[in-house]
Amino acid sequence: MTAHHIRYDVDGDGIATITIDRPEKRNAMTYAMLGAFIETVAKAGADDKVRVVIVTGSGGAFCAGTDLADLATVPGETRGVRGTAQDDHRWWPLVVCPKPVIGAIDGVAVGMGAEFTSQCDVRIVSTRSRFAWNFAHRGLVPDTGAGSWLLPRLIGPHRALRLLYSGAFLEAEEAKAIGYAAELVAPEQVAETALAEARRYLQSSPFSIKHIKSLVWQGLERDVGQHMAAHVETLSACFKSADHKEGVAAFLERRPANFVGR
Repeated sequence: MTAHHIRYDVDGDGIATITIDRPEKRNAMTYAMLGAFIETVAKAGADDKVRVVIVTGSGGAFCAGTDLADLATVPGETRGVRGTAQDDHRWWPLVVCPKPVIGAIDGVAVGMGAEFTSQCDVRIVSTRSRFAWNFAHRGLVPDTGAGSWLLPRLIGPHRALRLLYSGAFLEAEEAKAIGYAAELVAPEQVAETALAEARRYLQSSPFSIKHIKSLVWQGLERDVGQHMAAHVETLSACFKSADHKEGVAAFLERRPANFVGR
């Protein structure tokens, strides 16, 4: 199904693929596309059949950022931001998604496209990928807030600031060297490598993964005491869960676990 150039597919294993599909514009986002993208990520997050989400682009590009022709239709002095500071689902939809999110990134990821790569839990990157947070070239700050908050935590403040100040490209090999990319593969191998990564997660409890993701991302905002309070509460819930009972039984019976996600 295509809605405003956003494709959504779910395979028989519960792996959802969200494809930004506007190759003639290197998948640059219009306002309508962004709305459809946010809605589709939320749909995947709420679908009990979906275990893992892969986000990718078509035609040899991930996303060239905001379509400036579309942006120019709204005068700058009247443009609004996409929500309040509390609307996490609008700013950071991939972080808020309770499922693991893998970025299958081939080609350019610029501006908003680079921001969305930072929101992915894991990034599989092709050798021709390039990332640029070029907002300062347009008189802006990183538009989702990921570049100014998540990126420094992923690669360090000094590297992040250098990229943000200059708007220069982070090339694929350097992205792998500094840990921004988990895997660096040929362009034709990106999709299958991302699927292989997703399948690894299918062996794990969806209940555990949901809480691990929450603890990790929210842990970046908390002090140790707050984090441990959340950890103790979550661990207690895990001990009472059907997935924990099944995980122990599967180990003792030497068989694959059949997790139910609760």
